[in-house]
Amino acid sequence: MSDQDALTPRVFLVRHGETEWAKSGRFTGITDIQLTETGATQVSSAATTLVGPRKLLDPFRLAHIFVSPRTRAITTFKLLMGPFSSVIEIRSLWKEKGLDLEKEWNILRDGCEGGESSKQVTDRLDRLISQIKVIQRPYMNGDEPADVLLVAHGLIHRCFVKRWLGFSIDFDLQMMFAPGAIAVLSYKNNDIDKPALHVGVALPPSDEDTVKEWYAVSFGAGALAVVTAAVLVLVLALVLV
Repeated sequence: MSDQDALTPRVFLVRHGETEWAKSGRFTGITDIQLTETGATQVSSAATTLVGPRKLLDPFRLAHIFVSPRTRAITTFKLLMGPFSSVIEIRSLWKEKGLDLEKEWNILRDGCEGGESSKQVTDRLDRLISQIKVIQRPYMNGDEPADVLLVAHGLIHRCFVKRWLGFSIDFDLQMMFAPGAIAVLSYKNNDIDKPALHVGVALPPSDEDTVKEWYAVSFGAGALAVVTAAVLVLVLALVLV
């Protein structure tokens, strides 16, 4: 990552770890289920490598955190930050009700019975993106830390990426987002009007001595509690998987 890009505010998307339903490819929706043991390990492994002072996701560069209220997302957030603190079933029902006579059901275009419409999801994501830009706009040149963290679900994250890039949520942009994975969005050339996708992000150089020194000072002086209290955690009801 260039020095310029390192100063540009970023948005980190974190998908919750594996659940039994995610493993079988089912849409979880508002069903509140726990991570599997594998899911917890996925997140913990990512946290060890990517989260911490001078790492890719530095807790002290976060201005805001958004976490889905579902247990799987909250658990993922806690495991990630640590001391910092079914398609076939739906398609069958759709056919039984005669709702896909003209074209095959697509969750991004057609939604789910009793759920949000495509327009409602789009409007919700656009409001969130606008809120993020308000947070980050004053600091496009890295004057102050202004990264944002979103911990939620695979499908809504894929929709978020499309809206971030200006596409409709049913635009045919093929994406893969594994459970427990982290994606990074930002802005090209430090321009708030050029939201972009980091196709590849270089990890910051590790400096074990600096990290050890930071831990000694932070925990000794109680600075961690002060910084944590300064981070505003907003809960966003991202209920789609």
